[in-house]
Amino acid sequence: MSSIPSVLRRWSAAGLLAVAFLHAPGAQAQAPAAPEIAARAYLLLDVTSNQILAAKDADMPVEPASLTKLMTAYVVFDALKAKKITLDQTFAVSERAWKMPGSRMFIDPKMQVRVEDLLKGMIVQSGNDATVALAEGVGGSVERFVELMNQQAKALGMKNTGYRNPEGLTAPGHTTTARDLSVLSTRLMRDFPEYVGYYAIKHYRYPGTPAANDSNRNLLLFRDPSVDGLKTGHTDAAGYCLVATAKRDVPALGTGVAGQRRLLSVMLGTSSENARATESQKLLNWGYTAFDTVRLFPAGQPVATPAVWKGQSAVVKLGRPEGVVVTVPAGEGAKLKTQILRPDPLVAPLQKGQSLGTLRVTNAAGAVVIDKPLVVLETVEESGLIGRAWDSLRLWIK
Repeated sequence: MSSIPSVLRRWSAAGLLAVAFLHAPGAQAQAPAAPEIAARAYLLLDVTSNQILAAKDADMPVEPASLTKLMTAYVVFDALKAKKITLDQTFAVSERAWKMPGSRMFIDPKMQVRVEDLLKGMIVQSGNDATVALAEGVGGSVERFVELMNQQAKALGMKNTGYRNPEGLTAPGHTTTARDLSVLSTRLMRDFPEYVGYYAIKHYRYPGTPAANDSNRNLLLFRDPSVDGLKTGHTDAAGYCLVATAKRDVPALGTGVAGQRRLLSVMLGTSSENARATESQKLLNWGYTAFDTVRLFPAGQPVATPAVWKGQSAVVKLGRPEGVVVTVPAGEGAKLKTQILRPDPLVAPLQKGQSLGTLRVTNAAGAVVIDKPLVVLETVEESGLIGRAWDSLRLWIK
């Protein structure tokens, strides 16, 4: 135990067992300096490892403009998933939707429009008319839909976000932050993989409407084949904003299995449509070159199999269903150390999915890279009366 820091030894004496695994020695890793980014606020997230790589004023309140429509889509996708509505269902176009200012899909009250077409109009064309039609169709009214948006923001842990409308036009109290937008965007992609493909559509126009604005305003979709979303926004108060995400192939690291790595950039308050794309591209490229993502343990593989008392199994498998992935400065992956912090002794029953301990990943200098909660991968039931009695005696002797 001499290689374990003194604080961990104190935890062990209090009932926590710390086990250290040394992958390789090395010098202290220095976090790469982010490039100069011309924006009021920004954030770069490695979605694969759920680690923030760079940020500026990530918790500063800002107007989200049409990035608001990410939450509008989340609520609509949730209604689709719950089968409250269908993609082929049609919604009426109200006078309110028809008269919405700003970006439009060019629908009118004479039309009954399919939900899928309204989604494309909202996502690709950023249509405020399509957005209001969706809000009224799902919520019954815009006001009720906004209540659903705020309820969902609270459920997702978006602590600094308040919605006043579904489309993103300037309104008192209608604010969010770069950090909250990263939470929303990540959950949108994770919770609704069957629908996020809409964000990669480059052109869309509803039949019979003008073709003047049929191009997706996310210029990175046309510049970078690895970019597949998500949303642009602009008002005079908000400036030019973009939440962009890319997925690129990465070489074999850690377990030796090559895969794909997703990054997400949140760019707020740039000076022009081109600037938001250029600055986002700069941040994404830097994230891919300055950092490596290392898979320490594949999905479902136990991180540890400690002994269990009074159980039908002698050991319990601890790990994470999705595996353990960490992001570190380029070239530092081989120098990582891991420590397992868990209660001791472990006594059955232990239920699948139960939180039980932490995997702490540190760099060669001992600085914490990330803490990952561990869960029970397979249930361990209690043993019979004789087995429990025998283990009780052994524990008493121990």
